Amino acid sequence: AYKKNPELPNLLLDDFFKKAVMSCQAGWRTAVSTAIQHGVPAPTFSTALAFYDGYRSATLPANLLQAQRDYFGAHTYERVDKPRGEWFHTNWTGTGGNVTSNQYNA
Repeated sequence: AYKKNPELPNLLLDDFFKKAVMSCQAGWRTAVSTAIQHGVPAPTFSTALAFYDGYRSATLPANLLQAQRDYFGAHTYERVDKPRGEWFHTNWTGTGGNVTSNQYNA
């Protein structure tokens, strides 16, 4: 793969490896979920699968993490449907004040 494309950033982007991994994906997921259902640790397989899922996704569920941070600490969050740099805070419980931690540069 690297002889064909020395600038290849990851083997998963090579056509041969991309097809090989995609064709085994269902079995990979079955193996990981079966191990979990039976209480068998499979850290290498499950971590590799999580990496694969993250690597092939343009957007990830970071919005859930931002929502949790905002709920517990009024940290605010950005929305993908609004301009970058526009921050929001939701009063998740309907009680309390209009509090945010504000943005700062570290």
